[in-house]
Amino acid sequence: MRISVFGCGYLGAVHAACMTKLGHDVVGVDVVEDHVAALARGEAPFFEPGLEDLLVEGVGTGRLEFTTDPQRAADATVHFVCVGTPQKRGEKAADLRYIWSATENLLPLLKPGDVVVGKSTVPVGTAEELAERVAAVQPEAEVVWNPEFLREGFAVQDTLHPDRFVYGLGDAESGRRAAATLDEVYAEALAAGTPKIETDLATAQLVKVAANSFLATKISFINAMAELCEATGADVTALADAIGHDSRIGRKFLNAGVGFGGGCLPKDIRAFMARAGELGVDQALSFLREVDSINLRRRVRMVDLAREVCGGSIVGRRIAVLGAAFKPNSDDIRDSPALNVAAQMQLQGAQVTVTDPKAIDNASKAWPDLAFEATVEDAVRDADAVLLLTEWPEYVALDPVDLATHVTGPRIIDGRNALDPVVWRSAGWTYRALGRP
Repeated sequence: MRISVFGCGYLGAVHAACMTKLGHDVVGVDVVEDHVAALARGEAPFFEPGLEDLLVEGVGTGRLEFTTDPQRAADATVHFVCVGTPQKRGEKAADLRYIWSATENLLPLLKPGDVVVGKSTVPVGTAEELAERVAAVQPEAEVVWNPEFLREGFAVQDTLHPDRFVYGLGDAESGRRAAATLDEVYAEALAAGTPKIETDLATAQLVKVAANSFLATKISFINAMAELCEATGADVTALADAIGHDSRIGRKFLNAGVGFGGGCLPKDIRAFMARAGELGVDQALSFLREVDSINLRRRVRMVDLAREVCGGSIVGRRIAVLGAAFKPNSDDIRDSPALNVAAQMQLQGAQVTVTDPKAIDNASKAWPDLAFEATVEDAVRDADAVLLLTEWPEYVALDPVDLATHVTGPRIIDGRNALDPVVWRSAGWTYRALGRP
């Protein structure tokens, strides 16, 4: 099939490359010239495992192209809308300007039978408005909402081998035709047994934000338990293990620590709250305010722990921060807890040095007042305390005996509860973690 992808940021670039891998001819359209130029060379503008190989392969075959000219998408029959929906500056609500900008570029290209597929995470009601705009220009085109469920660091895998598809469809007859078209797009995964759920447009738009809100709530729940554990001397990791054996609860996303960040969970739960207020049902999501508050409070507590292990003050102390990305296997620093904690400590008088395997370039541009080093050894040299804030595998596997030879004070704060405290304490380190004795 001939497919267009409007918006070639994180979601769109991955989707375009993966659709080519599935055998389709794909054109990606974006307004950022440097971004498009890099993709057209087969270069990923951000780090995502496996993506660059797909880009090189797709561009090399001639079946994957990237352009700033929307007219190049005129011969496509399926158009994916994959633009970002960031949080509005100074508000909780989602900023939909990129959705409507992409729509304006797409509308003149639509032909009878074309299918417009929304993948962006949007406030409920957006798809219906998009469908109205499409119908006004091309009544024989159809809008489907097909939310994405990508995990950064696993986005290629999640696109090629998803755990489910959701189709949000319009009226019965045209909806069936649109569903059949999407079935053809995703034929390989469907043939492999991937479940498919067909819903109305409203439900499909709610699926992603509901899922992210549930995950954020689960993370904040265990972090709230960490606060209680610190007050009582209990161990939050043992607590999580115990309740995680309950099949109704499960162990995933029950790792207490410095909390969640990134470009999805924080802004999605805030936009969800804002939309609920617009619909007059804000009380239904009032609990998300506390979810957000607990998450941000963990960052403050991490600074408090650093102060405690440094004898009551971090003024003039050398602090090493392991991690800048909001999660491992990514160079995404959006709303990164690690960088937020590092900046807070620097403002309070500490000399902070940050390292990360992939995110130093992004982080140094966004936080020029922080010091960065490329290696762990350089970052921790003469440090009075070390904070593990992004659980990269190479950081979790560090040898505490060797690392102790580089620091002034062998003190470590495990912001992700990823290290073995027995091993580190046996090597002479003062070990502290959120929610553990």
